[in-house]
Amino acid sequence: MSALPASYKRHRFPRELIAHAVWLYFRFPLSFRLIEEMLLERGIVVSYETIRRWSLKFGTAFARRLRRKRAAPGDVWHLDEVRIVIRGEVHWLWRAVDQDSYVLDEILQTRRNTKAARRLLTRLLRKQGARPKRMITDKLKSYGAAKRQVMPCVEHRSHKGLNNRAENSHLPLRKRERAMQRFRSPGGGQRFASVFSAIRNLFVSPACLSNALSRQIHRIRAFAQWNNATTLAA
Repeated sequence: MSALPASYKRHRFPRELIAHAVWLYFRFPLSFRLIEEMLLERGIVVSYETIRRWSLKFGTAFARRLRRKRAAPGDVWHLDEVRIVIRGEVHWLWRAVDQDSYVLDEILQTRRNTKAARRLLTRLLRKQGARPKRMITDKLKSYGAAKRQVMPCVEHRSHKGLNNRAENSHLPLRKRERAMQRFRSPGGGQRFASVFSAIRNLFVSPACLSNALSRQIHRIRAFAQWNNATTLAA
């Protein structure tokens, strides 16, 4: 079943403006107040609180539609976890990316153990619909224990030097986290990370596109997909 489009009913601003404001917030390190100022420069008077509500309401809906339209992911999974402090409590953002740095899934959890690793692998198998050819992680033993329970036949390479792709995938989100002065709640952190990664997956050019023309074509296609996900093409 296809995801239902976001409803713009009872919104006095046009849907093009709403979608553009949401795109600005999740695509670039901009605060709601900065986006308010950018729109005001164009003669559009909208409060930062309204932009915040748009991001909460439409961000998840847009990301869900983008994920349903994505290309087939790669068959090599790189898994890693990163420490995030929310209101003084330590949480762990578990993330999986493929060999092209495409974010496959991410989940914010309070534990860094086998149960948490198993939950990530179970979600990945359910969402991807197939096992990977290879799984690459750092030296955390929880990955090996979880893999033996969930997908014992998959090749597992455990070496810190091999997992730079997953570790580097944390950097863009960590920069946004610092700009936002940390997440306010686990639920808010999970929602932001999911939308942020879905939009970044769409717009960031793959490393294999080595010339400017190829990257421009990629961006044009990305905008076409974005317009479709936000029902702007209808």
